[in-house]
Amino acid sequence: MNEFSAYINYAPVASAIFAITLIFSILAFSSDALYERCILHPYSVARGERVYTLLTSGLIHKDLSHLFFNMFSYYFFAFQLELRIGHWQFALLYVASLILSDMPTVIKHKEDYWYHSLGASGAISAVVFSYILFEPMSKMGILFIPIPIPAILFGVLYLVYCAYASRRGVGNINHDAHFYGAVCGIIITVSLYPMVVPSFLHAIGSSIGLH
Repeated sequence: MNEFSAYINYAPVASAIFAITLIFSILAFSSDALYERCILHPYSVARGERVYTLLTSGLIHKDLSHLFFNMFSYYFFAFQLELRIGHWQFALLYVASLILSDMPTVIKHKEDYWYHSLGASGAISAVVFSYILFEPMSKMGILFIPIPIPAILFGVLYLVYCAYASRRGVGNINHDAHFYGAVCGIIITVSLYPMVVPSFLHAIGSSIGLH
């Protein structure tokens, strides 16, 4: 509790998003009406209806495991990232990536009336990849690899897997949102902080003995 109180002080935006997402997701678990109102329906959005769900779909999750995994990832990166890039910058990164990461899904499934999507994964991918730009050589873990690996390697593997899984239709997961969320995170971060690029390259170069 003391640790989270500290987060509220120095990362108020990340804290608010964390709390709001938890509240909406938990409420939606017991309210079909809220769930249906918030979920993304590309068929409707492509026709100018329920456009707001590009945002609200990121506030709800399929089940507790989906919510836990997303919020677990968010917890480890979002608060540190806001401290590094600033409050309004973090808000812009998160909200813009949440919306933009779903646009390819809307285009791809605009004729699929049956298709729906939900979860904050696109925005959280943006947060993680923004963090990777600042700390490319920090250690990150992957479920099936028993030892931590450099963040830059994690990022490459993540993007490759998302592209592959999207093409093959692996699982009932919106891999496109993951992939494009990561891309949004990179583009927005570089746009806000162009100097992150030479810093990123220098960190990688130093790790392999080029500096």
